[in-house]
Amino acid sequence: MLRICLLIVLGLVPVAAGAQTFGGIVRVIDGDTLDVGTTRVRLHGIDAPELGQICTNPDGGTWDCGTWVAEEVRARIETRAARCQAVEADRYGRTVARCEVAGQDVGRMLVTDGLALAYRKYSMAYDLEEKAAVIAGRGLHAVLMTRPEDHRRIVREERAAKAKTEAPAPQAGCVIKGNRSGSGNRIYHMPGQADYDATVITEAKGERWFCSEAEARAAGWRRAKR
Repeated sequence: MLRICLLIVLGLVPVAAGAQTFGGIVRVIDGDTLDVGTTRVRLHGIDAPELGQICTNPDGGTWDCGTWVAEEVRARIETRAARCQAVEADRYGRTVARCEVAGQDVGRMLVTDGLALAYRKYSMAYDLEEKAAVIAGRGLHAVLMTRPEDHRRIVREERAAKAKTEAPAPQAGCVIKGNRSGSGNRIYHMPGQADYDATVITEAKGERWFCSEAEARAAGWRRAKR
């Protein structure tokens, strides 16, 4: 006990409150996921469309609104310094946190401008901001969009339905999954990554298995971000 007290006095052991606060330079992964320094962060209380998620304009035109949101977020806060307060860790190992850039709550900014939805399942913090954005028709509220959580559920169900027809790996040890996204991007998934189990290889779509990352990259595929 004496040794622990001495370490605290000397500043070698951070107190609990300090351990929950962190900061760093921002790198945007998608609309609600950032790297803050070396920490992968899922922004608390908001939900943004997934990369490759399709929205529909009032005139019937479709577009990748998930990638659009990511680019908008990137233009606003990429390479800037953020200060975050951790809330919890999610099942993917990310730190769920509230973050500020230049004193502005990032989650509130994104919901206010219609770039993300309030994730009421986990927090009511941005409920009023979303309602105001809906009334004003800002950002995503000017188009038809499936709520991100419903989009993810639909994708999981579709992948599960296709799993029975998945092409088997050509040989033992070739377990890297080369998948084509809804927008045609070629992405490979490693065992243990977030979407590996749900990813189904359909050879008719040009999808394939790889035996090594070097082989996948040489064929023009890039590694999944999570």
